[in-house]
Amino acid sequence: MLRDADLRVTRPRVAVLDAVQAHPHADTDAIIGAVRAEMGEVSHQAVYDVLRALTGAGLVRRIQPSGSVSRYEARVGDNHHHVVCRSCGAISDVDCAVGETPCLTAADDHGFVIDEAEVIYWGTCPDCSVVRP
Repeated sequence: MLRDADLRVTRPRVAVLDAVQAHPHADTDAIIGAVRAEMGEVSHQAVYDVLRALTGAGLVRRIQPSGSVSRYEARVGDNHHHVVCRSCGAISDVDCAVGETPCLTAADDHGFVIDEAEVIYWGTCPDCSVVRP
């Protein structure tokens, strides 16, 4: 994947890409922890730099729901959305509701050529919805 994106294959890049694939919607701290568990000491800046390179190359997608830190996922190349729990912050992927990409047809595009839409559904996840005695 790295070579296909014209990126050099380095241990930090492989480790970060593996961490993002293994932990969808992880924040930077969680990715740093996963990378350090795999390869030992690595600086915060190195992980930030790799995430920037992977995002720029289209191998990783950065999302940032309102009130949340940046999170990263390896699911790229489609126009999916997210559902976020208002209570615990859990995030899950949500496919477009109808058709191929219905959300890309805006009621008024104001002359823009739309190629992506960010839709975030907000609610309460099953774990947080359970009433506990």
